[in-house]
Formats: sequence, structure tokens, C-alpha cells
Amino acid sequence: MSVSFKKLLVANRGEIAVRIIRACRELDIKSVAVYSESDANSMYVRMADEAYLLGPSAASESYLNIERIMAVVAESGAEAVHPGYGFLAESAEFARAVEDAGVVWVGPPPEAMEAMGYKVRAKEIARNANVPTVPGYEGGDEDESVEKLSEEADRIGYPVLVKASAGGGGRGMRAVREPGELPDAVEGARREAASAFGDGSVFLEKLVEEPRHIEVQIIADGRGNAIHLFERECSIQRRHQKVVEESPSPVLSDELREEICAAAVRLAKEVGYRNAGTVEFLLDRSGEFFFLEMNARLQVEHPVTELVTGLDLVALQLAVAAGEELPVSQSDISVRGSSIEVRVYAEDERGLPAGGRLLAFDPPEGPGIRNDAGVESGDEVSLDYDSMISKLIVHAPSRAMAVKRLSSALENYTVLGVPTNMPLLKRISGHSAFVAGDTTTDFLERHGLLEPPEKDRVPDGILVLAAVFGSVPRLAPEPFEAGNWRQLGASQTTFSDGSEPRRVVLSRRGNAFDARVGDGERGEHSVEILSRHGETFHALLDGSATTASFADSGGAVSISFGGEEYEIHREPPPSLDDLGSGGAAAGGGLVAPMPGTVVKVMVKEGEEVEEGRLLLVLEAMKMEQPVSAPHAGTVKSLPFAEGEMVPGGATLVEMEGIGSRESGSF
Repeated sequence: MSVSFKKLLVANRGEIAVRIIRACRELDIKSVAVYSESDANSMYVRMADEAYLLGPSAASESYLNIERIMAVVAESGAEAVHPGYGFLAESAEFARAVEDAGVVWVGPPPEAMEAMGYKVRAKEIARNANVPTVPGYEGGDEDESVEKLSEEADRIGYPVLVKASAGGGGRGMRAVREPGELPDAVEGARREAASAFGDGSVFLEKLVEEPRHIEVQIIADGRGNAIHLFERECSIQRRHQKVVEESPSPVLSDELREEICAAAVRLAKEVGYRNAGTVEFLLDRSGEFFFLEMNARLQVEHPVTELVTGLDLVALQLAVAAGEELPVSQSDISVRGSSIEVRVYAEDERGLPAGGRLLAFDPPEGPGIRNDAGVESGDEVSLDYDSMISKLIVHAPSRAMAVKRLSSALENYTVLGVPTNMPLLKRISGHSAFVAGDTTTDFLERHGLLEPPEKDRVPDGILVLAAVFGSVPRLAPEPFEAGNWRQLGASQTTFSDGSEPRRVVLSRRGNAFDARVGDGERGEHSVEILSRHGETFHALLDGSATTASFADSGGAVSISFGGEEYEIHREPPPSLDDLGSGGAAAGGGLVAPMPGTVVKVMVKEGEEVEEGRLLLVLEAMKMEQPVSAPHAGTVKSLPFAEGEMVPGGATLVEMEGIGSRESGSF
């Protein structure tokens, strides 16, 4: 497949920009990125052949600034523009500006965008195309009286939906179950719609109870050809935003699939559509379906369609935009296996967006696993835009295998530095109703999956891994490179997870550790590190193979293990001043509060010393710090020699004798 234009501007950001840039590379098309100030170091900017600053972080001054984007189009010499999804992707004004500049618009005609973007008009077009629509009242302008809307709601029959005439994504939508709720619902919907879309008009629809959300991917060229690429089910949603998408739908019969897909194609032809789009439907329990809306752009969930059909939707978009005929016909397309996508968001337990630096980002790999990501380890997740950081997509010969593959992939997904919705995704993937394919748009509420379970105390094994991984020199390319880290010795760390502090005492023996959490035999563990790749460690924990990622940002420590992220806090060790004036770690000797280098040792093992005797000098943070005996006694061991580096928390000197609080240490 080839296209006539050779330079394309991506008027978007994040993972969709990465996706389009990669498609351009395969087609020998130069890519042009645009970015805001907060996206200057983003992955997609690094990948693009050229990149231009749009302006400040505010979307209104950058990604929604048509005038500035068109100036970059001219400056860069881009021959085509792909809008991705979100921002200006469904803006007919932007599409016209691109076409008026003599540049190829990779999207539908502006006229089709306008027709399908206004929901009342879209329903009229659907009826003209003999596509079923939800019973309702199309309403009038923003001044339509509440009394008139109440009359129509009575005619339709409660419950009803108040919906914004313009826009989508759940904005300006209110469910009304009783007549007395309607006035407030209309007022709230109008206010939200006016704010979001500049149009406060609303209309009414019958509320379809317990529906499934089915959408059909279509694509049409400029030569009269329009085809479907089968359906996706997107029923699992939160606040009207999709969380899980899959293809094919587990509920459609062959006959119903053919009927709903044919309806989508009829609608595309009726509106004179060109390029990729999605026709969305509601499916009730009886198997009756109703037109919902049409998204005149590429969808976030397009990868599931690509995996089951083997087609590259972005490449098809570019070919159609360049004026080529569709390279495939309807008879060429079939569904192979099952594919499921989940959206990974940076968000807290309440589902609110979160931001910060990614200390580690390591998506799973393997057969049937695809990751569409817009970030890498070290990148910043901005709060200025949508908080989705990646999409995990799996594919397998059957849905049952795809569900198992999804669960396994989530167990091996590592994100450290920002909280994510991974716990929610794991709850969904393991739920019996999801496994059975019994999903509706109220799935999360129906099964109580939005409420996170009560947090248990962090397991002892996680604390042991945190202590062991934290003792490895951060800059060491291999965990057991020659040097001081191979020395025997003991160290201790105290952690807090919101409950009582717990102390982990480590003893090194070659390339392995013995660990004790707290007191008593029940807290004994063993760890052997096998290898390290960046922030990910492969180890044996109590003899079992373990893979975990570790990030240390000072007092806070993050561990990713089995798809769970644990945030724990390291209690500060005694300060260097405390050590110099006689402080000691309980049960472990004199410890280093931070990494450093032993520059001078003044005593020998077995030597008796008086209280206050200078034992050694540690250089840390570019300053020399003396370490003196807190009590009179005998030097039992000196784990580190002069010139050796010491990890934070490691024992510098072990002493025994007068003043010891327990055998073997001060």
C-alpha cells in the first residue's frame, strides 16, 4: 500500500500520535508532531521526524488552536493532516481549514461530520437509511419549555434520557425515572451541554434498560465503496466512558451480526461518508438494536478490530484520504479469534486523574499481546489532558483464551510512580460475569466493582523484596558486579504501610540474602537475585521464582509484583550526627543512613575501644562524616574496607561488649 503524500502532520498527542507516527514510518511518510509546553519531552515528540511547539499547556491555546496548527502546517510543508481522536478530530471547522489550505484531510467530509455530530439530525439520517432508532422526542432549541418536554416524556414513558443535541461522551446526559426529576435534569443537561459544546439544546429518548453497547467499524472510500469491519462490544463503561472493548461481541448471533453491520453500512452511504468511522448501537435483552450515534473519526478501541481482521486501519485511512480505492472488499474480510482491549489510566482509587513521573513502565509482552503506549519509563504524566497512558490489547483463538491471556497480562503489567486503574481492570477480568460474556453498560455498578476492596497489610515478602532491592547499588549494571556489594554483612530497614512500622533485617551471604521481618521464626525469608533489567528484578523469594519492579524516590518505595502496586515508606535511619555521637541501630550495629564511601578505617576486628573512639570515616553527600563508638566494647566485624561503597542502611561496624542492648550489637 502506498499513498501520494509524503509528509503528514499529526494534530494530536499521546498514544494515538505514536500509533500514527509508526504507521507513517511503514509507509515512508515523514511525520510532523505538534506539542504543548507540557508535552515537550513526550515520547511521540521524540519519535516524530519534525516537531513544532503550539503554545502553552492549556488545550485551548495548543491542541484546540486551529489558527496555530494551520500555521505549523504551512511552516512544515505538511501535505496531509491526521487529527487522531479527541481535540479537533470531529471539528468540521478544522477539516474545512485543512482542505481550504489545499492539504489532505485524513477524515470524513466536513458535511458528514456536521450531519452526524448533531444527534437529532443524525437520527433523521438513520431513519432515512432504515436504521432503527430509540423512540423519543427530538425537541427544539434551547428555549424548549420544560412543560413540553414533560408532555413528551409522559408520551414516551419513563424512564427517559435527557441528552445533549450536540456532542457526546456522556456530556449533557441525565437519566430520569420519575416525572418530578425532569426539570432539574433538563436544567443540568442544558448547562453542561452549553459549557461543553456551546449548544444547550436537548432531546429525549426512551431509556433502554440493561443495554449492551455495540459499535460497528466502517470505512468508505471516495469512489462509492463502503464496507464494515464487523463489530466491537464496549458495554463495560464508567461515567459513560469505555473501560473494556472486545471483538467480536460474545452475544451476537450470525444473523444479528449481519443485520447490525449492514445497518451501519447503509447509514454511512446515506450520509456520504468517507474514511473510517464507527456507528454505535444499543442492544436490549430481547436482541433489538437501536442507533445511538456515529463517531466520525478513528476510535480509541480500533486495535481490537485490527487484531481480529488483520487490517491496519490507519494505513487504510491514509490510502482512502490519498484518493485510492479501498484495497479490500467485504467478502475479503472475516473475523479470526477474539480480541479484548483495556484502557490503562493514571488515576487514584476514586477514579480521579493522577499525574507524576513514571519511575517504571514495563508493559507485558508475548504471543497475542499488543501495547499501544504513549509513554516510557521516566516520562511525565500530565494532568492537563486525558489521563490514559496506554492500551493493553490481547488476541487469542477463542474468547475464553483471550480472557485468560488478559488476566495473565495484567498480572505482569508494571507501572510505578503514578497510581493506575490496574486494580479495577483486574477485578473486571477475573469476574465470573465478564468471563461468561454477560456485560451491560451498568456492569461495574451492578457487580460493585467500582468500590476498591479494603487494603490488607503489605505482605512480609513485599517488605523483604523492598529491603533487598533497595540495597543494590542503583548505578550497578549487574546486581553482582565485582565490588563491595558482594561483601558479607547485615543491614536493616524499617518500613511503614499505614499500620505499625515493621523492621526488616538482612544478612548477605554471597549473592543471596537471609531476611527477618520483626522478631521470631515466622518472619524469616530468603531472597536470591538472579538478574536485573533496569528497574525489574528476577529473583527467588523463599525458593519461588519472582519478578518484581522497584522504584525508590527517597522515603517512598514502590514495588510492582503480580500486577499489584505497593506503596510503602522507609523510616529514616539514625542520622550521621546521631552515629557520630553514639547512636546505633537496634539489633544491627552502626548503620549508614545513605549511600557513601568508606574513606578511612581506624580500628581492626577484635580491637577493644572506648566510648567515643573514632572507628571510621564515611564520605556521603560530598562530606566526610566520622563514625564513633557509642559505647565501650569490642569491634566484632567491619563489613566494608577502605575505598568501598556502602549502600544506605548497611551495617558499618558491629560491636559487642559493655552497653550492648542485645547480643552482637549496640
